[in-house]
Amino acid sequence: MSAPTVKRGVPGGDVMHVPVLIIGAGACGLTAALRLAEAGIETVLIERDATPSGSSALSSGFIPAAGSAVQREAGIDDDAARFAADIQAKAGGTAAPHLVTAYTGAAAAAMDALGRHGLAFQVLDGFLYPGHSARRMHALPERTGQALVAALERAATSAGATVLTRALAREIWATEDGRITAVGCERPDGSVDVIGCAVLILACNGFGGNAGMVAEHLPAMRGAVYGGHAGNDGSAIEWGRQLGARVADLGGYQGHGSWATPQGALISWAVMMDGGVQINANGLRFHDETHGYSEAAVHVLAQPGGIAWNVFDDRTLALARGFPDFVAAEAGQAVRHCAGLPELATLIGCDAGALGRTLQGVHSDAVDPHGRRFGRGLLPPYHAVKVTGALFHTQGGLDIDAQCRVLDADGLPLPNLLAAGGAARGVSGNDVSGYLSGNGLLSAVAGGHIAAATAAALLERTLA
Repeated sequence: MSAPTVKRGVPGGDVMHVPVLIIGAGACGLTAALRLAEAGIETVLIERDATPSGSSALSSGFIPAAGSAVQREAGIDDDAARFAADIQAKAGGTAAPHLVTAYTGAAAAAMDALGRHGLAFQVLDGFLYPGHSARRMHALPERTGQALVAALERAATSAGATVLTRALAREIWATEDGRITAVGCERPDGSVDVIGCAVLILACNGFGGNAGMVAEHLPAMRGAVYGGHAGNDGSAIEWGRQLGARVADLGGYQGHGSWATPQGALISWAVMMDGGVQINANGLRFHDETHGYSEAAVHVLAQPGGIAWNVFDDRTLALARGFPDFVAAEAGQAVRHCAGLPELATLIGCDAGALGRTLQGVHSDAVDPHGRRFGRGLLPPYHAVKVTGALFHTQGGLDIDAQCRVLDADGLPLPNLLAAGGAARGVSGNDVSGYLSGNGLLSAVAGGHIAAATAAALLERTLA
């Protein structure tokens, strides 16, 4: 098989059948599978890789939620309404209101449910991510996306869900009225397994790895480094289109302005939020770094050579070393150390006088032309990372309602097709600047939690 295909009818022969099929075993699919398995509903996840990974494993693994038990125990005053307001403020009011309400309302319950299955989340302390008015980023002690996916897989399979790995979903079977009947999966030897289902959840992918779709919908990222998973090939959108589903917010995406080059490693934006700055090849700052790392990708790519330098001091270095991804990047020689201004100017290749004037503008009383307010200045020795702008994952996809049901061209739900996470529209609106830190995993975890409840309700209705 090559292109994603919809076949009409019901597959013949002796086909295995399960109540719920999920395409994609990332954070979204595994969260949904865990909730379904907990309810005693047989669920199979179809996963293309040998080990579940996807965009979730490539992320920092930080999930935003307001009102969780962990957040309350930390004494943090927060709620879903405040979280929703932060999302809409970042998106300029353009995020889908019904999904903002649904996801912010479900996030805490989803986190609490995962906590009951042994995922020991902590709320990140010490700084606020851009656009958040409260500390609400939940992370496992390992602070990596890989650890998050591994923990979710352990919990889901322990509860009874089945993960079918090395299975590339390429064909969906559906009746003329859009009811899904089965999914065909290509195996490594070229054979095809067909599995029937009563409900299908698309938790599989966006389109960041599809160069043609990126060029069409995200022209600012045409030719940019792609830091996401190869499985984000737009399959979900293609299946949806063949089924008559509508799409939304295809111009929304998460970029990142801190992709270490040439190492190809993500440098935490905590470096910027703690006082670091981005400096171009001319020794100048060029934007307010606290607005967000997503739109920073566009700003960095607009600089000479499409690169910038993250510059920070000892205090921030100590903070950054608390993130495993940063430690790995430092081990890979991405972090350079400079005793003072002359060494830093030589590293960047810029005029020392221009760089000196830039750093003199970074202090607690600064009136910053870019709008940033600094709490302190930067003190030598300096540390620097050469970075470029990258595309991480898309935020547009199949249009869904608040129950994660995929909608047709008339806005009516298809009979038994659900979508969440990267397969569906998110809560970032239709532009890179609308992405609030954590929106991707919010859509995955809260969306997976909601999709599981909807799938269970559809099954109950079918059996009634």
